[in-house]
Amino acid sequence: MRILITGGAGFLGSHLSELLVGQGHEVIALDNLITGRAENIAHLIGNPKFSFVKYNVCDYLHVDGQLDAVMHFASPASPQDYLEMPIATLKVGALGTHKALGLAKAKGARFLLASTSEVYGDPLLNPQPETYWGNVNPIGARGVYDEAKRFAEAMTMAYHRYHGVDTRIVRIFNTYGPRMRPKDGRVVSNFIVQALQGKPLTVFGDG
Repeated sequence: MRILITGGAGFLGSHLSELLVGQGHEVIALDNLITGRAENIAHLIGNPKFSFVKYNVCDYLHVDGQLDAVMHFASPASPQDYLEMPIATLKVGALGTHKALGLAKAKGARFLLASTSEVYGDPLLNPQPETYWGNVNPIGARGVYDEAKRFAEAMTMAYHRYHGVDTRIVRIFNTYGPRMRPKDGRVVSNFIVQALQGKPLTVFGDG
């Protein structure tokens, strides 16, 4: 297949790029590098199955040739990033998702949205079934990420229902692993770094 991955130089996007190229697919990774890193994909540069374009998915989006899938992974994801870049976070959830869905529609490609556990906000129900609609504070500091992803899900389903685009949504919880930044700000990386430094683990609320 020929696949476009937005956020392709990010933590998740780079692993996805590596996996798909390894399976023999052609991958076009798109990233503006505001939180993604060129070193995440350095080992793929030069592979004929891989190409990288430094670009903001919120701008006009065009890719030559056929595409089989558009995987929308572009977004600041760690709390420190989306709190520092609140407007960029909202824009990639709204404008970026719109551009990526428009491209998928034009190419007849399957669309995959990388959503988040944050669509549930500060949940009143644990664990959360997919039928739970959440408890989100839209005007709180974290609302910029929560609402960006909730809007992205709504836009994805609108394209599915109205335009017949073949869509998928995955809500990702606390993924961690190689290439995650030590100061990423999410719980697992915080715990690992604090443990390695012999510091107390920071627990918010009752944990």
